[in-house]
Amino acid sequence: MPTTAIPFTDLARSRRSVRKFLPAPLPPSDIRDVLEDAQTAPSNCNTQPWTVHIVSGAKQDALSKELLRADEEGRFSYDFTFDYADFGEGTYLDRAHHHAATLYEALGIPRSDRAARKAAARENLNFYGAPHVAFLFMPAFGDAVRAAGDIGMYAQNFLLSLTARGLDGIPQTMLGFYADTVREFLGVPEELKLLFGISFGTADQAAPANGFRMGRVPLEQSVVLHETPGVLDAQ
Repeated sequence: MPTTAIPFTDLARSRRSVRKFLPAPLPPSDIRDVLEDAQTAPSNCNTQPWTVHIVSGAKQDALSKELLRADEEGRFSYDFTFDYADFGEGTYLDRAHHHAATLYEALGIPRSDRAARKAAARENLNFYGAPHVAFLFMPAFGDAVRAAGDIGMYAQNFLLSLTARGLDGIPQTMLGFYADTVREFLGVPEELKLLFGISFGTADQAAPANGFRMGRVPLEQSVVLHETPGVLDAQ
């Protein structure tokens, strides 16, 4: 933990998604502190709908093998759908394509090399070499949207707490593509649904996959002001 507090602006703007980690496990006290920070997240009616499974060591290695096998056999089991086609044509699909192009360029993988792209995607199932992974489960109340929003706030607390400690993580939608595999391996009841996972540890700063940062669109493209003049004026 840093000896001096990091200003929130610096903390939020320095957080990044890491795709290559050093293998050394984190001290248990650090993991506990991150979980304590995450636990303070707000939730609808204070339901605190998160159930979090932290997996490390030999258990994590064995789970990785199960996930890779499920991927090879095409045994997908989504609790929540995901399809690039759902982005439609235009803004959101363009952003997703730009993200993929930036990542593969950093990795030195040309657009035409489908095998290399698939291998890079499967690194999700190796947890990018991270020593720990957190699986975020939730009950499906109604249409599940409010509980999913609560999980998002929990996850942001988790990620920012890592950053505050000089650590790193990456939220991974792909881990949710194999919900049945994860549930069976960890002994999680069927009524708890897997939204996503977060691999975490210490970033390998020398890795090409960590050598770029994704930008964000200008505020003018995502914020609409109503009788709040001056907010979007140039600083």
